[in-house]
Amino acid sequence: MSLLVVGISHRSAPLELLEQVSLDGARSSALATGVAGLEDVNEALVLTTCNRTEVYADVLGFHGAVAQVGRAIATSSGVPLDVLTDHLYVHYEDRAVDHLFSLACGLESMALGESEILGQLREALRTGQEHAQLGAQLNPLFQQALRVGKRAHTETGLDQVARSLVGMGLDRARTLLGPLEEVRALVIGAGAMSGLAAASMVRAGVRGVHVLNRTPGRAVRLARTHGGEAHDWSALPEQLSRADLVITCTGATDHVITHDVLDRAGRADAGSRPLVVVDLAMPRDVAPEVADSPGVSVWSLAELHGEHAQTDDSPETTTVLATVRELVTGEVAAYLATRRTAQVAPTLAVMRSRAAAVADAELARLDEKLPDLSETERAQVHQSVRRIVGKLLHTPTVRAKERAAQDADGSYVEMLRELFDLDPRATAAVDRVPRVSRLP
Repeated sequence: MSLLVVGISHRSAPLELLEQVSLDGARSSALATGVAGLEDVNEALVLTTCNRTEVYADVLGFHGAVAQVGRAIATSSGVPLDVLTDHLYVHYEDRAVDHLFSLACGLESMALGESEILGQLREALRTGQEHAQLGAQLNPLFQQALRVGKRAHTETGLDQVARSLVGMGLDRARTLLGPLEEVRALVIGAGAMSGLAAASMVRAGVRGVHVLNRTPGRAVRLARTHGGEAHDWSALPEQLSRADLVITCTGATDHVITHDVLDRAGRADAGSRPLVVVDLAMPRDVAPEVADSPGVSVWSLAELHGEHAQTDDSPETTTVLATVRELVTGEVAAYLATRRTAQVAPTLAVMRSRAAAVADAELARLDEKLPDLSETERAQVHQSVRRIVGKLLHTPTVRAKERAAQDADGSYVEMLRELFDLDPRATAAVDRVPRVSRLP
């Protein structure tokens, strides 16, 4: 079994294409279900964020799985495969693990080191568990990725140099609106990014956060968490008319803030007081023409990304990121060693079973030849033979686990199978025993 990642992100494609590939929750789950049912795939998980769509899969073979997963992404997004091909990236085995652990630390994000990705990874893992799309390969891998991401934030200076997209948006808002303590803020959406936006606003001094979401219950929970107020979705024009700062990040496939909505809010004409809109959604929540309205400033992911690219190369940042990358390298090596050791376990289990079967057969033959042995004597003979078998296998077992940790291509495991004439189907059957734990 091998790990494969096929994805598209801000690093490989323009934001306009990312918008087309972006999937809402239902389509993301459908893609994961479709990929998990492919001929060359055993397990699958789909990660969708504001700037990436990735499929993680435990696969039987590389080439067939890459082609199948690529077609599945094209079908789910509606973007032709020949358009996607130049922008898709593929990571396999060691590189796939390195990519995931780097991603969990925020090293692959628009805002290097941001922590939002941990919540998005956790949500993707929960979804995969709930839909039974994960097993003994992807489940522990993603749980370890979450632990690696937490280590990066607690054991390095990453939090001191990392700037989130929300933080950058708030910094820019201050330049136009002044102290945030004086502004009326509106959050549109109630997902993970919206929660981060609300929390960041409160930390920045905003006194009352107003929340709008199509699902009222989620808006109420988010608003209560941050001492704010929730409003019905139909109140969007009214709330826009009263807001100074808007951060929007919904899963809508159509524009949420249009010129018509702005006009009904009385904010489309000259003379209106300044309105700052930070659009963190993918696809974008704000229609392009809104930015042309007098007094309205719209900042999208593209603008924030451009700003961050100019500010993330300080000596302090460079040093911290080097430390995080060193941590990731060590974690990848440790994980791969553990996985390779685990991969030899089914072979060792079959080897021990084979040895036990040989010993049992010989003991049965001995019992027939020596029928006059007492039960005590017979038990002692059986125990001695089994102890000999165990001792003979102990050192080879320990050595096999040690060697397997450095066995990058599986050749050592294959040698063991050939040496002891073990049936690969038997070891595969042992390897398929479920070993899945859920998030707490």
